[in-house]
Amino acid sequence: MSETPDPEVIELASKVFDLARTGDADALAAYVDAGVPANLTNDRGDTLVMLAAYHGHAAAVTALLARGAEADRPNDRGQTPLAGAVFKGEDAVVHALLAGGANPEAGTPSALDTARMFGKTELLELFGTR
Repeated sequence: MSETPDPEVIELASKVFDLARTGDADALAAYVDAGVPANLTNDRGDTLVMLAAYHGHAAAVTALLARGAEADRPNDRGQTPLAGAVFKGEDAVVHALLAGGANPEAGTPSALDTARMFGKTELLELFGTR
């Protein structure tokens, strides 16, 4: 096996990560349906769900979760998509992640800790009902 990454694979991965950042749910779904791993990670451990969540794309998050992506998979810094969505104030993404099984107590800091830190009482109430 070659030590040098295949440029075509790198190009495809870059394209798929960009689709997550821009929220193209249909294209992401098609790539995952065609065999791209739903939990593909970049060099920082960010998954497609993390990138879509952080950039506020609830439909992309939902599409990825429906295809087996892990809602609570942390990146290399221990951050989860839900904590990122709380930090960014992406309420639709928070709801999509919770519907997909995300745990508000997962990660460091957790989404629960992040909501406390920023005084987001409506999210604390939402998390308390789980």
